[in-house]
Amino acid sequence: QAQSRSRKELDEKYDFGHIVGEDPGFMKILETIGRVDNTEASILILGESGTGKELIAEAVHQNSKRQGEAFVKVNLGGISTTLFESELFGHKKGAFTEARYDRKGRFEMADGGTIFLDEIGELDLASQVKLLRVLQDRSFEVLGSSVNQKVNVRIIRATNRNLAEMVSEGLFREDLFYRINLIT
Repeated sequence: QAQSRSRKELDEKYDFGHIVGEDPGFMKILETIGRVDNTEASILILGESGTGKELIAEAVHQNSKRQGEAFVKVNLGGISTTLFESELFGHKKGAFTEARYDRKGRFEMADGGTIFLDEIGELDLASQVKLLRVLQDRSFEVLGSSVNQKVNVRIIRATNRNLAEMVSEGLFREDLFYRINLIT
């Protein structure tokens, strides 16, 4: 079994300045970040509320080749089902009653960078279907437009929920679960 690197060794190679901790289990997490930093692999971060999932997502972005680009955070638990498409994909003026102007969605804002989808386990099934398409082929349609728009983003997701259990209960789409559960 290989000896894991010390915190000092990791800090010399990666930018983990905003993360505090030297617990052996935590050091393995930092090593994993280091191994995936320059890949485009999708990442799922699991952990209880308040454990620093967002800090881990920021560390992945900060140590990636996208570090100079946008890092867009989206709390999916805080977006209502009716505003989901507008928030994530944007809308054109007049697309719905309150749409008085064109609005960029979060995916377009993150183009070239990283989008962090926090609390993905909070999405209802209808929103999960809409998210699946952009995860599969990195394209979406702005609400009120029929033009397919491509986006170049790295997607990091996080949840405090047990997604495998939610799949078995029919509360989370199995195809979406396998799409997001590549590196955990």
